[in-house]
Parts: sequence; structure tokens; C-alpha cells
Amino acid sequence: MQGMSERQYAAHVGLSRGAIQKAKTAERLVLYPDGSINAAASDVRRAETTDPSKTRKPPAPKLKPVPEAAVAAVGETLREQGLAVPAVGGGTTFLQAKTANEVLKAQERRIRLQKLKGELIERARALALVFRLAREERDTWVNWPARAAALMAAELSAASSDTTGHQITVEPAAMQKVLEKHVRAHLDELAEVRPDFR
Repeated sequence: MQGMSERQYAAHVGLSRGAIQKAKTAERLVLYPDGSINAAASDVRRAETTDPSKTRKPPAPKLKPVPEAAVAAVGETLREQGLAVPAVGGGTTFLQAKTANEVLKAQERRIRLQKLKGELIERARALALVFRLAREERDTWVNWPARAAALMAAELSAASSDTTGHQITVEPAAMQKVLEKHVRAHLDELAEVRPDFR
């Protein structure tokens, strides 16, 4: 066999076998004496005899638009690594996107390894721990004036009698009231502080 079979030529030009048989019947193909198809000569003849308006153009590849957030994320990842960042609105090259993807995969592996080693804990767990510790600290401060007022009142009474010679007594209840006022004011100030957990 010198040339291609109908099936081989159909695969060669991307048409059905039926379309090749129609072209063969219409003498739009060049055949060898054994009936096989001369591919090179047939390609030329088909190009000369085919009406361009009746040819099906291969569909253009459908490209999905890349969300702006994804492009920004690629730029941010590259910037963190000290690499070239795409211009704003200029799009991202395949190489930049691939580099950012590899960087992110490496960061993800590093984080997974740090978790396995126990160097990282989950954010929710850390927030719960910080909240519990802060609540315990607040409760300790709120209860502190009641414990410290009597001791401070006794010390202040003893100290005032030493310097002036007169005995001045400080009531523990009054001392506790003043201490509670100042401690609560301080705790209110601390409550306004919002830590940044980013």
C-alpha cells in the first residue's frame, strides 16, 4: 500500500470517514493506483476546491477570565518572596502564576510540617486559650481590692501614726471602694484594646 486508507486520512485531516468518502466520490482527493490516498496531493486539492465559507473553523479555545482576586493573590505571593510582580491591570504570565503556585505549595508543606512538629496550633484553639487567660486575669483583678484593702488600710494606719504621732485610721471598706473604682476603670481601658490576630 502506497498511501493512506480512508480511516487514516480522516484522522489526518480531522474529518469523519463519511466526509472522506464524499470527497473521494467528488474527486477532491488524489488516489494512488491501488486506491489508497496520496495525503500531500489530496491536501492541496482539497484546499483548492473547498469553499472557505463552508468550512467549519475549529472553535476557539474557551478561556475563563481569571478573577482579579486571584491575580492579586499571585502578585502578593510573588512580592512576599521578593520576585517580580505583574503590573496592575497587566495580567499575569503563566510563569508567574506557576511560580506563585509552587511558592504556595511550599508554604503549605512548611505549615503542615510545623503542625506535625507541634510548633503551630489551630487559631480557634489559640483564641479560646487567650480568652480564658484574659478572663482569669480580669477575675483576679476584680477580686484583688477585697483582699488587699484590709492589708493596705492597716499599713497606711501604721505608717501615718509613725510620721505624725497621731493615729489616723483608714477604714478597710472605704479603701476597698476606692481600689475597686480604680481597678474597674483600668479594666475598662484594657477592654477597649483589641489585639490584631492577623
